[in-house]
Amino acid sequence: MAVKIKLKRLGKIRQPHYRIVVADARTRRDGRAIEEIGIYHPTYNPSRIEVNAERAQYWLSVGAQPTEAVLAILKLTGDWQAHKGLPAPAPLLQPETKESKRRSFDEFAKALEGDDAKGEAITPKAKKADKKADEAAADAAESTEA
Repeated sequence: MAVKIKLKRLGKIRQPHYRIVVADARTRRDGRAIEEIGIYHPTYNPSRIEVNAERAQYWLSVGAQPTEAVLAILKLTGDWQAHKGLPAPAPLLQPETKESKRRSFDEFAKALEGDDAKGEAITPKAKKADKKADEAAADAAESTEA
């Protein structure tokens, strides 16, 4: 019996989430699974990936073949590299906490306090008017010199 590690789709239309399952290669995509070894939520920002590394290593060692999508997930988590004996990848990006978001907002607010912005929009008409005013000032300066 050929065993595959594949994704089992769950969720509503346009809101997918997946379970990483070990199943017979002949079963349908969302059919009966031998074991669930992880989850994948692609709609979260950043994507949520959880894999039971011990069980993934076991199934890879007994010959289970991952699908292309699962192979990409296993490479992100480092389980594929551990199975093949390759160096581990860089750690995954952790989601921002409310505290870190608040801290970045405070830094942005401090940067704005020191800024000497005029608070007015610059449009092409305003630029033309500024050029005319500069030319007029230059003409006045030349006439006073002469």
